[in-house]
Amino acid sequence: MQATFCSQLAIDLPIVQAPMGGASSPALAAAVSNAGGLGMLALSWQSLDAARREIRRTRELTDRPFGVNLVLAFPQEDRLAICLEEEVRLISFFWGDPAPFMEQVHRAGALVATTVPSAAEARRAVDAGVDVIVAQGWEAGGHVRGEVATLPLVRAVVEAVGRTPVLAAGGIADGQGLAAALALGAAGAWIGTRFLASPEAAIHPRYRDLLLKADETATVHTGLFDGGWPDAPHRVLRNTTYEEWKKAGRPPPGRRTGEGEVLATDGGREMRRYQSTTPGPEASGDVAALSLWAGQSVGRVCAVKPAAEIVQEIARTAHEVLFSLSAGLKR
Repeated sequence: MQATFCSQLAIDLPIVQAPMGGASSPALAAAVSNAGGLGMLALSWQSLDAARREIRRTRELTDRPFGVNLVLAFPQEDRLAICLEEEVRLISFFWGDPAPFMEQVHRAGALVATTVPSAAEARRAVDAGVDVIVAQGWEAGGHVRGEVATLPLVRAVVEAVGRTPVLAAGGIADGQGLAAALALGAAGAWIGTRFLASPEAAIHPRYRDLLLKADETATVHTGLFDGGWPDAPHRVLRNTTYEEWKKAGRPPPGRRTGEGEVLATDGGREMRRYQSTTPGPEASGDVAALSLWAGQSVGRVCAVKPAAEIVQEIARTAHEVLFSLSAGLKR
């Protein structure tokens, strides 16, 4: 199960917990890292003080490497400076050009990952000095820039970037998916939806229950939940907000039913219909009508398990699958 990516970061397993916005937590990132994978924090919308606290809390829980994800659709210079001051090992950029930050990150001794939707963008990223490419297929949950499925995208990206490690993202939730990614030439898998069904993920119990009941047809790729992040397509569970909007003829922003309506609150924070948000454990209200991020792998998510157990199960199954396939080819 060793790969170049693992060597770069001194981790044991080619399994990365996708940052997943508001669902990430120090407990989740640390649990994944302690199990031999790479945990990730999503700090794009945290205050500077909160970002520093989350990094330090994660370090209290693990002495293993972990990473931080920053969304470049929003100003991140100050958060990046804090990450580098705190000696975060991997900085992952999303939804923007990482080139302006390369020298700063490398000078601090950290590695740079960036998420791409195409082989052409992967080549540009490598030319700019990016160390790790995340090839995100259309099946992925949360915000998704591209429209190519994971299987053809990963193979195209691997061929485009040569020796630069590629992580496969989108539609992977188990060991069979990891084995498939490795067979495509990926150095590992970037896994989100499966980790939502762990006690360490900072999401509401109702959200988790809906994930467990969903099958592979339960998600939709849409631009509906655009409050606070416009023009950013995403994949979510179908819910009443989506179905009512669809029944109304898919009206554009400004003419949608219930715009601005407060559906829930979370620690004093109002959560509105069509808002890009994640309901936390203490949220109250119509949680099921909010943006419930999930990828098409959600049908493989059938039980809540500790994050460390999820990592170990994925790794064990992938090893068994690859061994079985290898044995079969030798017959």
